[in-house]
Amino acid sequence: MKSVVKAWTVSATGSGLPSTLHAVITRGDPLAATRAAGTLVPAGKAGLVRGALVHGLVSAGWTAALAYVDRRRPLSVAEGVAAGAAIAVLDLEIVGRRNAAIRALPRGAQWLDHLAFGALTAVALRAARATAAGPPSPRRTGTSAARSRRARGAAGLGRRPRA
Repeated sequence: MKSVVKAWTVSATGSGLPSTLHAVITRGDPLAATRAAGTLVPAGKAGLVRGALVHGLVSAGWTAALAYVDRRRPLSVAEGVAAGAAIAVLDLEIVGRRNAAIRALPRGAQWLDHLAFGALTAVALRAARATAAGPPSPRRTGTSAARSRRARGAAGLGRRPRA
């Protein structure tokens, strides 16, 4: 569970970088996407706090879905990007098409955010797996155990005489 929360934190915050950079470069509103997310709930109004809460919940849901897939078969970064594209189709082209605030956002920057979300989620989940697994034990790899058996055998140790 901790790994999913870490992945959510990384992907939910880092994935907004493309649209934020786009907004800064074009002198747009870097918080427009966050405000627009607030309009996705019933009777939703564009607002920073509401938008941040909605964005956080939506991101948590997608992170949980990707973590579920990742537990069954670890996601590569490329698969994370593909998942981000699938999420973009649903979020932007299906749901977002019916929402004026979402439609008003720069489409390319929003797509890049979604692709970044998928990639960052895959990377964060991979890092969590690596941390949880820890360094491989010599017993698990077999190389040290085999070397020890050969050394004992060469010294005549550890062998039982046959009856």
